[in-house]
Amino acid sequence: MQPDNLISLKDDMVAFIAGHGLRRFNGYVTEEVPTVLFEEDDADGWKDFVEHAKAANAPFITMSEVILEKTDIALLLEQLREQNFPDEDAPDLDDAEYLINHVGKTGYLQLGFANQGVMFLFEVSTEWYERFQQLMEAVTDLSSVIVDDSDSDE
Repeated sequence: MQPDNLISLKDDMVAFIAGHGLRRFNGYVTEEVPTVLFEEDDADGWKDFVEHAKAANAPFITMSEVILEKTDIALLLEQLREQNFPDEDAPDLDDAEYLINHVGKTGYLQLGFANQGVMFLFEVSTEWYERFQQLMEAVTDLSSVIVDDSDSDE
């Protein structure tokens, strides 16, 4: 079970990476890059990932984190209210409002290293971050729907 704040895990990762003589590069690897996602067997699987990077002679490891900010929640709530109007009791609104309890916490970490044109990635996230992502994707999907009111009786 993951804690609701990954900051301690991040600190452990930074120390472990440095302890293996690897450099850290702050950067997020996007979905457009060819990737292989590392599947962990246990809670310390990220250590195996770092050791694989070292064995592959990776010059550095990329590291990215997401810290939930008040502005993220405010934007999400605004979009959810617009989409659920006039229903102010929509369950998604309650979920989004609950996320306020996690402001300032680290909810997502990504490690990566390049080898032979492919990025190898390790990702870990909290349950609340995954719910935040689901809500953001739902809002984005709904806002991209175009309504065509024209008559198609031609």
